[in-house]
Amino acid sequence: MPNNDHIHLSMLKEGSEPAFEHLYRQYSGRLYNFIFNITRKDAYLTEELVQRAFIKVWECRRLIDADKSFISYLCTIAKNMLLNEIEHQAVEYIFTEYVMKTGTTIDHSTDSETDLILLENLIEKLTNKLPQGRRRIFLLRKDKDYTVKEIARELNLAATTVQTQLAKALTFMRGELSKYYGWLLLLPLITSL
Repeated sequence: MPNNDHIHLSMLKEGSEPAFEHLYRQYSGRLYNFIFNITRKDAYLTEELVQRAFIKVWECRRLIDADKSFISYLCTIAKNMLLNEIEHQAVEYIFTEYVMKTGTTIDHSTDSETDLILLENLIEKLTNKLPQGRRRIFLLRKDKDYTVKEIARELNLAATTVQTQLAKALTFMRGELSKYYGWLLLLPLITSL
């Protein structure tokens, strides 16, 4: 990493807005190109993810390691945001399919309550199909946003075991969700980056 980046990242950690603006100017174009290819050239989504990634950088600036690659850090943030976006769209699609298949009618005065209950039921059904240990690992990642290391520490497991179980859980979930939603076919491509 150029020494200049180290200086700007160190300044950013201290809350320097000029350092943040410098890093934004230097890396936003590269991040845009990275995401643009993954989103199948969806300019709106790409721009949204670039903006959100830099907002996240600002919010978490104190946690940045000035000795590590900033572009890798940015790409990881953006990739995770894209995965969350795809998951959100898939859940919305499954919810719509569920309502259409079951003939459930929704009282629009309580839309959000009904949506939440049905959505939770759908997610719970898929999650409950996972073996108990894998389910526990998956729920710590999904519900509490724990990292692999945090899950390993919490469950007293090796990080490699957690990583393997998460990969198996995600493969299962992808397989089930892809039956309903074509966008999920992008997940193997994205997670391999």
